[in-house]
Formats: sequence, structure tokens, C-alpha cells
Amino acid sequence: MNIPVTKPYTDHRETEEIAKVVASGWFAQGPVVEEFEKAVAAHEGANFGVATTSCTTALHLALHAMGLGPGFDVLVPSFTFVASANSIVHTGAKPRFVDIRQDTFNIDVVAARKYIEENYDYSDGLLKNKSGTGVLKAIMVVHQFGLCADMAAFLALAKEFNLQIIEDSACALGAKIGDKHQGQFGNLACLSFHPRKSITTGEGGMILTDDEELAMSLRGLRSHGAAISAHTRHNMGSFALPPFDRIGYNYRMTDLQAAMGLAQMEKVDFIMETRRKLAKRYDKLISDIDWLTAPIEPEGYTHSYQSYVCMLKFDDLSSFEGGEKRDKILTLLSEKGIATRQGAHASHALECYRLKYGLHQEALPVSYACDRLSLTLPLYVQMTDTEQDYVVEMLQEAFKGV
Repeated sequence: MNIPVTKPYTDHRETEEIAKVVASGWFAQGPVVEEFEKAVAAHEGANFGVATTSCTTALHLALHAMGLGPGFDVLVPSFTFVASANSIVHTGAKPRFVDIRQDTFNIDVVAARKYIEENYDYSDGLLKNKSGTGVLKAIMVVHQFGLCADMAAFLALAKEFNLQIIEDSACALGAKIGDKHQGQFGNLACLSFHPRKSITTGEGGMILTDDEELAMSLRGLRSHGAAISAHTRHNMGSFALPPFDRIGYNYRMTDLQAAMGLAQMEKVDFIMETRRKLAKRYDKLISDIDWLTAPIEPEGYTHSYQSYVCMLKFDDLSSFEGGEKRDKILTLLSEKGIATRQGAHASHALECYRLKYGLHQEALPVSYACDRLSLTLPLYVQMTDTEQDYVVEMLQEAFKGV
């Protein structure tokens, strides 16, 4: 068999919608982007969506709008794709890595509190780093693999220490706590539409907000700082270039991408339901495997399963040694035609951050263990029972092989 780790779910509607844009002659950001923004925002229960080129640029814009820059610190979980920390660095602020909970793969509020209390003094209404190098201003809460973090706990922590929260919801379209979607907790939230996500526009991202004034500001920032968009000027019949009242970026999604996104939104609920059914089937298939821990879905939470990430249990081995075994398992699965991945990396242990900030790999032991021992099983809408059975059978065979 040839089983990818994931693949987008598409049909004739993507081709039809993209063809309409091609026929219109308006390829860049325009009315289709606006329609896509409204569709996603409505689905997630937000008032406004601001489409961008990626979740990374969405995070960068959102952090910029929150006033982050040089002299400020942002708490961020280590166990997440490097884009989370990178977006902080792009503002000039400094990422401060904290550990996660192994059961949810999400940032640990206990670890966050401990980091704050050990490294900051509260003075003049500010959390000033004891080293004198920065002021803690925000927490980036990542909803890892499609499971919301404990937002009630983080909202309470943020209120206690006068901090802002930004939700990195790259993996979490459709994820909920109770009836609340990610992005409905009063914070800016950023989505990804990369092909590995539940729906895709090829590349792309979006900021969700309930603040109309902020949404307008973000739309200007994503388009070089222009006061009005090119499409608005076109409809006005204006020949003049727009005024620029600030320095911005070119983070605009195209109508071609948004057309694909609109077609994907037509079937988003079907995609989510199917992924959840496949995840629950995996839960049953691996329930008797004592050396593998399945992802959890806490009571009251709705996991969107952007990825189905398990943990290998090597009780007699260190995380590093266990990681070598894990990599051998992934190699053996690849030889059987099954594509897999580690769940994510421990960003603090990556060379770019480890050397930049003088960090140690074992400083955040849970993040490092998840880096070395996590394993992502293939999951996609078109997956058959036969393919799932084969993945689990070969996984058990590979484990015996090491």
C-alpha cells in the first residue's frame, strides 16, 4: 500500500470555483477573499475574519496589532511547530518557552505560572524580567493537533497577571470547549489552511476577531499599510494610489486561494465528522497496545484531529534513546508504504533557538520527551478501514522489529 500521512479532501467544486476566478480576471485579493473570510468567521462564531498568506503571517500581524515588539516577552509552548516562536521573533519580541502537558500536548498552565513566578517581578503594573531584559506582555496559547488548551485556566492566569492572550489555532478549525469554538474566548485567534490542515487553500491563514476596528486595522497592515484595498479603489473608479498611514506588509491571500477555500467550506462539517470517526476507530484499534498512548479528548472538549498523534512508551529508555527507537519504527513503516511523522518538535531544542538563547534540550522534559517519542498516524477523509487496519498491523510489526 501507499498511505500518506494526510491528504486534502477535494471534489469538482474546487475546480469550478477556481475557474470562476480565472474567468473574472481578478486573481489577487478581492471579493472572493471577503466571501471566504465571512464563511470561516461564521462557522467559528467570530464577527470578522482577516485572511492572510499563512498562519505564520496571521500570527505576526496579530502580535503586531497587540503592540508586541522589542523589549517584550511572550510565553509560548515549546512543543509546537517552529512558526509559533518565529512569529514572535519577527516582531522583535522574545519567545519564552514553557513546558506542556503530555496527555493533551498543550501548554501547561502550571508550568506557565511557575515560569512567571520564577522569572518576573511585578512592578508598576508590569511583569519585569528579573534579568532586566524584557517585560512579559502576552501568552501564545497553541491548540495543538486540534485540541483546545485549557482556556478557562489561561484566561484566569492572564487576568491575574495583566497579560494578553493570542490563540495559535493553526490546527484547530472546528475545535471546541463546550459550545465555544476556538477564537470565541475574547482573544485574537489565527488559523492555517496549509494542505496538512482540515481544509486547505494551498497556503493561507486567517485572523479571527470580534473587534471591527481591529479587523479594519489588520486589513490595512496586511496590504502594505494601505488605508483602502485595491478592490475597493477599483469599485470606486479611482485611478490614484491609496494613502498609506503606516508601514505594513504584503500578507494578502489571493482570490484564487479563497475560491478553493470556499469550496472546502461547503464540506467542512463532513470533513470534520469523518476525521473524528476515523480517530475514534483508531482509538479502538490501538486500545490493547500497551506500549502506545492514544490522544485524549477531555470531557466537554471537541477534538478536530488535525493530526492523530500518539506517544510511544519506553519506560526503560531515556527520551533520547527512545527517540532512536521511534525513528527506526518510522523507517520500518515507510518501507511498508506508510508515511508517518513525529508529532511536532521541541522548539527550545532546535539549533536556531537552543544556540540563540543558550537553552538545554532537557530543560523542558515533557516537550523534549514528546519531541522524541511522539508518532503521527495517517489520517485523511478518504482513508478506508483496510488502510487503517494495515497501518495498525504494520505498526505492531515495526515495534517488534526494534
